[in-house]
Amino acid sequence: MDVTTDAGAPWLVAGLGNPGPEYAANRHNVGFMVADLLAERIGARFKRHGKAQSQVVEGRIGPPGPAGRRVVLAKPMSFMNVSGGPVTALRDFYKVPVGNVVAVHDELDIDYGVLRLKLGGGDNGHNGLKSITKSLGPDYHRVRFGIGRPPGRMPVADFVLRDFSSTERKELDYFVDRAADAVEALVIEGLERAQSTYNS
Repeated sequence: MDVTTDAGAPWLVAGLGNPGPEYAANRHNVGFMVADLLAERIGARFKRHGKAQSQVVEGRIGPPGPAGRRVVLAKPMSFMNVSGGPVTALRDFYKVPVGNVVAVHDELDIDYGVLRLKLGGGDNGHNGLKSITKSLGPDYHRVRFGIGRPPGRMPVADFVLRDFSSTERKELDYFVDRAADAVEALVIEGLERAQSTYNS
């Protein structure tokens, strides 16, 4: 399933996470990490968007000229569980079709570092997606970054709010880089081509 959208309309890429330095390296904040790398590639710094409780970067992804895509990168500065408000406010402000909204988020049911790109579907218990779906409906894109399941009987909430392990951190930069590549491919080439490359 793919969504036909206005080719000239901007894309909104929302990296999901929790604000504050104490959460910065948590598994739950991998969406922020991907957004930060995309901003670095564009060569811009996040700035506060007063009306949307978010940090945003505006720029272009892809080749110079008409082939490039206008994109708004966002890090909602609400907490994860209420991401829908800021994402919806940005969607309205920048007049982004729902089919051009991308949520980048951690995913428990995928092995660490594995990516899955999809359009629509359920929230799989992810509170950030639950909040966005409540505001926008389900028909937005997701770039799902696998973090695996908690070990033993560790509660899910404890697991996602802990930093990546020392073993995981050895490959984290590579996986975040690959996730940023996947976002760029989705925006420039469309879902099906991006899936064929990155849905490993």
